[in-house]
Amino acid sequence: MRRTANAKLAPQQARSRESLRRLLQAAAEVLEEKGLTGATIPRIATRAGLSPGAVYRRFRDKDALLRTLLLDMLQEVDKRTGEMLTPEFVSQRSIPALVRKVVEGTLRGYRKHAGLMRALNQFARSHPRSSFRKRMDELEVRNFRRVVDALLTKRSEIVHPDPETAVPFALMLTVFALREIVVLGTLSSTWSSLMPKDDNHLADELTRSFLSYLGNVNQTGGRPPSKPLT
Repeated sequence: MRRTANAKLAPQQARSRESLRRLLQAAAEVLEEKGLTGATIPRIATRAGLSPGAVYRRFRDKDALLRTLLLDMLQEVDKRTGEMLTPEFVSQRSIPALVRKVVEGTLRGYRKHAGLMRALNQFARSHPRSSFRKRMDELEVRNFRRVVDALLTKRSEIVHPDPETAVPFALMLTVFALREIVVLGTLSSTWSSLMPKDDNHLADELTRSFLSYLGNVNQTGGRPPSKPLT
């Protein structure tokens, strides 16, 4: 009897996981396209191929759905960071190459999902539930710490007198700059003449800035600079 029950339960669980995956993917797509206000349960349900009732049976409301989506995304980002920054990967690269990799990867991810990240940032930062904000911060800090720890394995290449302070601070400045420029779009087009002309140049300058703060002399990040430094 127990074997029969388990045999029935396994496909049901698989279908439930697939339904949840489609639902979270649909929520992310609608947020990217319509923003936080436009991401309604009916729109998300339609995109997922579900009825609104099926969504509400799983989530009490839109808030619960978006909290699950955001935490799931942060966990996935942390997982991918861990898979990329393996000891072997890090040991085979210099700190300029690692910094360039981090800058380019962050910029590429922000550019690809700018609308989604903008909507989730708006949702998260104004959320009234402190336990949710705390969990979100914990996941972000854990991922941030992975990158910091990888860079700190290259202490011998860092000239700054306090690498343990310098590396996280330089990373924080880089991430915040990219969020403001790419995700939040706080700079109007009037500022364009003062900005790097494209994403390659933006990555160049952020890499140089990061490495300059660490006191690193070789600032090419494993590739020739776009133009000579003067």
